[in-house]
Amino acid sequence: MNDPMQGTFRSLRGFNYRVWAAGGIVSNIGTWMQRIAQDWLVLTQLTHNNAAAVGVVMALQFGPQILLLPLTGFTADHVDRRKLLYATQAALGILALALGVLTITGLVQLWQVYVFALLLGCVTAFDAPARQTFVSDLVGEADLSNAVALNSTSFNAARMIGPAIAGLLIAAVGCGWVFAINAVSFAAVLCSLSFLRVHELHPRHKALRTRGSLVEGFLYVWRRPDMKAVLLMLFLIGTFGLNFPIFISTMAVTVFHAGAGRYGLLTSTMAIGSVIGALLAARRAKPRVPLLLAAAALFGLAVAVAAILPNYWVFGLVLIVIGVSAQTFTTSTNSFMQLTTEPAMRGRVVAIFLAIAMGGTPIGAPIVGWVADTFGPRWALGVGAAAGLLAAVVGVRYLVKYHRLRVFIDAGRLRLGMDDVDFTDDSKSKKPELPPLEQTSP
Repeated sequence: MNDPMQGTFRSLRGFNYRVWAAGGIVSNIGTWMQRIAQDWLVLTQLTHNNAAAVGVVMALQFGPQILLLPLTGFTADHVDRRKLLYATQAALGILALALGVLTITGLVQLWQVYVFALLLGCVTAFDAPARQTFVSDLVGEADLSNAVALNSTSFNAARMIGPAIAGLLIAAVGCGWVFAINAVSFAAVLCSLSFLRVHELHPRHKALRTRGSLVEGFLYVWRRPDMKAVLLMLFLIGTFGLNFPIFISTMAVTVFHAGAGRYGLLTSTMAIGSVIGALLAARRAKPRVPLLLAAAALFGLAVAVAAILPNYWVFGLVLIVIGVSAQTFTTSTNSFMQLTTEPAMRGRVVAIFLAIAMGGTPIGAPIVGWVADTFGPRWALGVGAAAGLLAAVVGVRYLVKYHRLRVFIDAGRLRLGMDDVDFTDDSKSKKPELPPLEQTSP
């Protein structure tokens, strides 16, 4: 029998990662509770089922990922990540508490939610790259892919629990108390940071502060055809496909006429698939582009099916498939970007990854929200389905161009073949047209 501590959960063997994961799951549950309460507050209390307003909130919350990109990646590579996380996590807790107080006292207005969404986005823009790359400080290179996947498992396990709890609490005591509970949950992360054994952290390659180092991440990615293809796929799916607060809330309210409890249940249902996808990713040593292509294609097809389903419960079941495919794609993309990047560049490359993953939302969320308001939620899901299928086309084009993807018949069976090409800096099979780092660095 396989020992799970040697396979899927091997990162948990280390004390530091166990402590970090314990604090993370508590905070993640609170974060998902706040997300559900915030969307419900805007959709049903501050507006009359206005999906575009939810899209604006999402745009303000994720827009800073793009606007602050040069600074956030630079900071993650040059500042002590543990100390940076102390500051960002404390700030996120304070913002959640302030919004909770406004809501509990009945003073909250839509413009205030917009302001808090923007402030949360600014803090998260610095928090996310540091939090993602801090994993390598906890476990080292050998278990990095596994730790990234387990982080996603934790995030999506919380996605199962948080929305369901939020739905019950919203009905019982209101959205404000949900925000307050989330504020308290940040104490778990702050405690976990305090309990870490600093001497057991894995040393990282310190990035040098040189002229032009802010843009080195962009140049690094630009030289890598594999990264450019993966990030374009991520942009399409992240911008137009991962707008689940809009998709699920509008389908629940306007199509299935569900209340807060059943809305939270749908979000939790999709999270079941997300946990499955994250656990499957945890078993893989190194994800590759063909896996991302398959996940993008499955995502597009599943969202297309969800768009035409007439029944609440069947819609919920298909959300599980959507969760598996979306999480497989995003987690594997994260692992791919970290594992194929030299350590000194990792913070900046991950910041680019996160900016595209979440920063595309300011573009896509208002558009998808407008489509939902104008043509209906099913058409909004159609936009997400098209994004997934188009991302799969991008993956096919990359494999055909750089790996000579081909279809052939062998012994009466249809088979796929491709060349193995590695674009990482230490590869012996670089494309001759790719200039070395020394010639492109400013």
